[in-house]
Amino acid sequence: MSVRRPEQGEEYWFEEGCYILEVLNDPADPDVSIARARVPAGGITDWHRLSGTTERYYILEGAGEVWVGQDEPRPVMPGDVVVIAPGAPQRIRNTGEADLVFLAICSPRFRRDQYQSG
Repeated sequence: MSVRRPEQGEEYWFEEGCYILEVLNDPADPDVSIARARVPAGGITDWHRLSGTTERYYILEGAGEVWVGQDEPRPVMPGDVVVIAPGAPQRIRNTGEADLVFLAICSPRFRRDQYQSG
């Protein structure tokens, strides 16, 4: 058994337009990664996609609007899960007055070389 408790100081600004805190992303556990994403009030991430990886957004706090593929934008709130197929273009916007916070759960685990902007 292992227990990981990420430190708030490990949060960093990611180029797509949100803060990321890696909760679990270990080459020894290649099947999944978990990151906490935080989009400030009024923020929106850039269009991006992950090749070869299914991503799930589990909304924890705030309110937002998410775009996936060619679908119309959909509102999201705490408790919602957004499933994003490998290679699907995606972005999320904070529509509330507080941070939009969600878990980004990837399988297989997120690797930087899978990330494509635009």
